Formats: sequence, C-alpha cells, structure tokens
Amino acid sequence: MSNWTQVTHFSLGAYSEPGPLRWLYFLLILCAYVLIVGSNLLLTALISLSRGLHQPMYLLLCSLFVNEVYGSSALFPFLLYQVLQEEHSVPYSLCFLQIFCIYLYACVEIFTLAAMAYDRYLAICCPLQYHSLMTHRQVALLLCVTWLVPSLFIAVLVWLSASLPLCGNVIDKVFCGNYSIVKLACSATRLNNIYGLLYTVLSMMLPLLLILYTYGRILHVCVSAPGQARQRARLRALGTCVPHLASLINFSFGCCSQVVMSRFDVSWIPAALQVALSLYFFACQPLFNPLIYGLNLRQVRQECQRLLRGKLLTA
Repeated sequence: MSNWTQVTHFSLGAYSEPGPLRWLYFLLILCAYVLIVGSNLLLTALISLSRGLHQPMYLLLCSLFVNEVYGSSALFPFLLYQVLQEEHSVPYSLCFLQIFCIYLYACVEIFTLAAMAYDRYLAICCPLQYHSLMTHRQVALLLCVTWLVPSLFIAVLVWLSASLPLCGNVIDKVFCGNYSIVKLACSATRLNNIYGLLYTVLSMMLPLLLILYTYGRILHVCVSAPGQARQRARLRALGTCVPHLASLINFSFGCCSQVVMSRFDVSWIPAALQVALSLYFFACQPLFNPLIYGLNLRQVRQECQRLLRGKLLTA
C-alpha cells in the first residue's frame, strides 16, 4: 500500500508511433465505423418501418442491430481520437465508463443471441403454442431482461474495480479493459476475481449453454420429424437458424480472443496482430451480423427490395 498513488488518468501502452500512416489508420477506422453504423441502422429502420417484420424474431434482431451501433460507438470514436494524438491517455472516469459500455455490449450480444435461440426453439419445437408463448409482451420482457440484467452485473463489476487502490496507470491495450486495471491494484483482488468468475458464469456461460441446448433440441426435432412433408418444413425452419449459429461462432471467437489477450502472456504474438485480435470483437461482429442476416433471411431481403422499389417509383 505504500506505493499507492491517486490515479487521475490511464496511459494506453499498446499504441506505437504510426508516423505518416496515422491518417491512413484514421481513414480505415472511420470507414469501418461508418459502415457499421450505416448497415445496422438501415436494417433497424427497415424492421421498424415494415409492418410485415413486426414479428418476435425480427424485433429481437432489431435489438441486436441497435446493440452493434451502441458497441461500436463505445470504441470507434475513441480510437479515432487516440490515433491522432501524440500521447495516448484517457481520464480515470472516462476509462471506467468505456469499460461499462464495452462489457454491456458483450453481455447484451450473448443475451440477445440466447433470446433468439429460445424464439427459434419455440417456433420449431412448439409451433402450435408459439403465438401464445411469444407475444409482444413476452418479447418486451425478454428485451428488458437482455438490457437491464447485464447492466446490473457490470455496474457492480466496475464499482469493485474503481474501489481498488492502484500502483500504476499504464494499460497495455488500445482501449480500457477491466482486468488490465485490476492487475494494477496495490491491494488484494480476491473479491474482484471471485465476482469476475461469477459474472462470467452468469452472463456468458449460462446463455451459451442455453443456446447449445436449444439448438440441440431443434436439430433433434428436425431430424426425427415423421413424414417427408413435415420433415422438409422443419428443415426449412432450421435454415433460419443458420445465421444465428454463424453469428454465435463469430461472437465466441471474438470473446475467446479477448479473454486470451487479457488473461495470458501473449508477448510472443506480434504487436500489430495483438491489436488486430483485440479489435476483432468490435469490428467483425457488428459488420458480420447485418451482412449475414440481411442476405440470408428471405423476408428481410424482400422487404428491403420492396422499400427500395417504392423509393425509386416515388422518385
């Protein structure tokens, strides 16, 4: 405790001097951010304006697209600012705000994917009860749980980390990370580690297990459905699950890369690759979701074409 200091800002140590490439990095980040915001807002507006898409699956998709805009906005404007600076630092309070926003984005993402898996499970395994079980009230309840429960978990996580006395202020990342700050603590961090483990189980592992269970049940029902006509119908329904599974795999890879980069010694990995892996989660997932859902879901494509045709005719 004798080395404890009052930290007012954190220095981000993963930035290297870009030299003349500074503006190229700035332009690449800006293009990625504009593409993410534009594609996700387009699909959000499409679902909101098209009455034919006011169904549980598409309302959950709308929440997913809003979360992509929120998550990318928690990081990309920050990167745009930092890449142009000579000294890379962030105020103490802003760092914890960014941690809260980034962790909330990740939690809402997996909770929404779990809600979408539950919706597909009811639609395929309980088709006769689907409309009585997945009402608009039920969807609103799922969305409230998806956003409010992670907010509570992460508020406690951030409060525990902000309460720690720190012996340093250098974070070896290009953005703020909770475990990077915990490692700077002068005091024991047992409570933080226990809660971090509990948070991981409740907010990540349980939704993932729910998703795996529901898709296991869906696959079993589709394969064992009696009669060729009924089996074909269920297999067509199973096709709507493919984008969800692809999104889940991409999300899982991004989460694993974040955990590995934060918890283990990866000094043997080139610095540029470390930065790329740390940003993969916040760049590829928000770009991947509108692409995979916009191209693979037939009704979304049809509504988009209808909307564009209507605008062309009006023009």
